Amino acid sequence: MPTEVTVQGAQGNARPVVVSASSAAPVTVIRPVQGVVTTLLNAVAVTGAGSWIAVPTIPAAIQATVTDTATVTATIDIEVSNDGVNAVSTAPITISLSGATTDSDGGILNAPWKYVRANLSALTGTTPSVTVLMGT
Repeated sequence: MPTEVTVQGAQGNARPVVVSASSAAPVTVIRPVQGVVTTLLNAVAVTGAGSWIAVPTIPAAIQATVTDTATVTATIDIEVSNDGVNAVSTAPITISLSGATTDSDGGILNAPWKYVRANLSALTGTTPSVTVLMGT
């Protein structure tokens, strides 16, 4: 009977997978569990960086969404680090959003960085709100 368990990844990050095992054989990984979504920024309305989050696996799909009651713009830098303290100088993904009331865009993080965070570097609007999600 397949079961979902958490295993330690090569980068030291835990990752849920579906496994099958019998008492006479070692555990066999069938497939990784898909659709894990982590929030990097949650409905923020001021500029600044979020917390460092461990990247569970790559590639990671990043999606940013901005909403407002009027015209809105936002710029989000997806920053990466291997020490969880210092971001590299050049963000691998910059997302620019602009719309009448909402816009959404994203990018793919392909390099095996250990940590990621979203940094809302610019925001304009009446009552803007930005959410950034990472799917793995």
